[in-house]
Amino acid sequence: MEKIHKTDAEWRAMLTAEQYKVAREHGTERAFTGVFADHHAKGTYTCVCCGERAYSSEAKFESGTGWPSFWQPASPENVETKEDNSWFSRRTEVHCAKCDAHQGHVFPDGPKPTGLRYCINSASLNFVPEK
Repeated sequence: MEKIHKTDAEWRAMLTAEQYKVAREHGTERAFTGVFADHHAKGTYTCVCCGERAYSSEAKFESGTGWPSFWQPASPENVETKEDNSWFSRRTEVHCAKCDAHQGHVFPDGPKPTGLRYCINSASLNFVPEK
């Protein structure tokens, strides 16, 4: 996938302060505060920075964590992972494959069929309703 590169000033101009903090500075929104934490409409969640398809509402589930949770991305090639050793713990960060926007983390405690829980910040997503 071809990467999108923008300057810091370009990202800041197109994102809200919270979106920038989460997506570009690897921040985390507070639990139960994101617009998509209790969102149940059918459609596709896209990257807030580049619009790439990230997650389908069909893979969304209630994890009780306070963040939108998915058991798989919309397409495996649309997200990438890397080791995250911040906050004195070992986690796997999830980011957009196209623009490197931080989305959240993936954990091995999700439901079948994958057993994964993609714990994603609402601030890193937009939503396109199903037509």
